[in-house]
Amino acid sequence: MSASTNDSPKQIGKGIKFLFGGTAGMAATIFVQPLDLVKNRMQLSGEGGGKKAYKTSFHALSSILRNEGVTGIYTGLSAGLLRQATYTTTRLGIYMTLFDFFSKDGKPPNFITKAFLGVTAGGIGAFVGTPAEVALIRMTADGRLPADQRRGYTSVFNALARIVREEGLVTLWRGCIPTVGRAMVVNAAQLASYSQAKQILVSTGHFSDGLFLHFVASMISGLITTAASMPVDIAKTRIQNMKMIDGKPEYKGAVDVLTKVIRNEGFFSLWKGFTPYYARLGPHTVLTFIFLEQMNKAYRRFVLKDNSSGGGL
Repeated sequence: MSASTNDSPKQIGKGIKFLFGGTAGMAATIFVQPLDLVKNRMQLSGEGGGKKAYKTSFHALSSILRNEGVTGIYTGLSAGLLRQATYTTTRLGIYMTLFDFFSKDGKPPNFITKAFLGVTAGGIGAFVGTPAEVALIRMTADGRLPADQRRGYTSVFNALARIVREEGLVTLWRGCIPTVGRAMVVNAAQLASYSQAKQILVSTGHFSDGLFLHFVASMISGLITTAASMPVDIAKTRIQNMKMIDGKPEYKGAVDVLTKVIRNEGFFSLWKGFTPYYARLGPHTVLTFIFLEQMNKAYRRFVLKDNSSGGGL
């Protein structure tokens, strides 16, 4: 994200930045929710040493369509939207606010500072978004269970209310530590790899600054970010979906999850669901920033009456 070279004193307000950040993330989620569903199902497949329900991402998607119908691939959409409304609103809002604060004399902050801002914003956003994340994991996991074992949440708000009533308020932040850790890893990896990928692509002489460059750099960044963050993501997913067994939690923590996954399912199971995770992360990043840029441009043009600047990204 680069600072806009705008001579006009008019600036988009902080509240609007938060609003646009969350709205952009929610719009992108509508397109990638089925991939999130497949990723979560695959990460839970084979849990506890049981038989793996899906062989590949395509097998998982076709099974969901066959058993749950077309609407089944959008299971948990309300939770996914609420997650974006909380996590992405906070993350992008804080990042853009800090970015402006640390920009001096129209110059953006240096690479190390940008990475630090991304890690900070990602960690705070993840904490705020954890309750919606817990609901999302449980709602997308429900269809893989026998009918008598399903939680049967009717919406994200029903899920949150029942979790508080049946398991206590603190359960909404179950898996918070790996969730925050994952967000910090994702933001650090995305910033570093995206910046480096753009630099290398431009240096080849085959790319110029524009949408296609941003798309290719995002997909490369997504590949690196996926590889770096998946082990902590699978720990987060299983902790948030776990049930109490004889009054005791199924897992003691993230390390316990990773140890059991490696012992029962193999080391490479830490990257289970890699394809849908990667396929979701790249396009979601691209779509989020496309929507965000267009909203910024429209706001500047129609509200601030400023036609001299771009989207400010």
